[in-house]
Amino acid sequence: MELGVVVFAVLAVVAIVAFGVLRSSRRDRLRELERETHAAEGHVRRPAPLHPAGQRPEPTRPEPGPSGGVFRKEGLGAKVKRLFRGAPADDTWAKLEDLLVKADVGPKGSADLVGRVKSRVAAGGDPVALLHDEIVDVLGPDEPLHLPTGRPGVILVVGVNGTGKTTTIGKLAKRLAGEGLQVSLAAADTFRAAAGEQLEVWATRAGAHLVGQERGADPGAVVFDAVKSATARGADVLIVDTAGRLHTKTPLMDELGKVKRVIEKAGTSVDETLLVLDAQTGQNGIAQARAFTEAVEVTGVVLTKTDGSAKGGIVLAVREELDVPIRFVGVGEGADDLRPFEATAFAERLLSD
Repeated sequence: MELGVVVFAVLAVVAIVAFGVLRSSRRDRLRELERETHAAEGHVRRPAPLHPAGQRPEPTRPEPGPSGGVFRKEGLGAKVKRLFRGAPADDTWAKLEDLLVKADVGPKGSADLVGRVKSRVAAGGDPVALLHDEIVDVLGPDEPLHLPTGRPGVILVVGVNGTGKTTTIGKLAKRLAGEGLQVSLAAADTFRAAAGEQLEVWATRAGAHLVGQERGADPGAVVFDAVKSATARGADVLIVDTAGRLHTKTPLMDELGKVKRVIEKAGTSVDETLLVLDAQTGQNGIAQARAFTEAVEVTGVVLTKTDGSAKGGIVLAVREELDVPIRFVGVGEGADDLRPFEATAFAERLLSD
């Protein structure tokens, strides 16, 4: 009995000593990482080589061009053309409106679009071509990202879990790095398990510098640290991941406003706020978008998973009801499958046979 107690005591002492050594080693490593981050708080999940402003990464091969999305065909174009094989009848416009509603354009957007096409047809012209032109007009001119020079441009990315938000950030980082920009990432989604690890994988692919803390850490502290780090490193752009939150959760939505204020406290401002929406969510996506635009000033939408949806009308609904431009579309699962949105290409796709 006494021998067992002695053995247990020895093992306990060994375990305590081993834990102390491990903890001391980890603490020294974190201090080293903090110095590399040029900040007082947080740490870099994986050390990235310093890249002073004078050592810009060389642009890689040309990135894939703009796209209107790759929505699976549902024959909307063929159905519209059948409606106008002859002169429009009294019920033709009602049928056109119904087709647009079913394509997720939304009741208000469909009614307005049909009204404008109907008035132009009265003056002569091909209804299908006029519908194409009206769609392009609704979407407005294609807008690139507006990023400053002389300081890191800050892109805040928001959205509900499951929309592909973190993956979109990774693809965007890779795209910007391919243009020769120095990219930093802030892993401020400290709520979702494995969010930081997922972003770390993308940071490695893109050659970006990642700043984050342990799960459950204060997102504001992560963002503050990331801004200071990006500024010290001379980065061109800082992309901030935020916790995916349901648009019905008011306290969580309020936290977005706090993150924005922390960025300003750190000495800079948010240049772009991109809302990530799943193309398959339909009109529920509009409810999400409306809630986020009330919490922060959304400057653009990234529409993901267009390759898994047959209804492209959500693009028009977002623009028509919220007056927020579509900036990028996801056209697949590959690292290069995030494309700048092009209104003309979208209209042609939507109305194709």
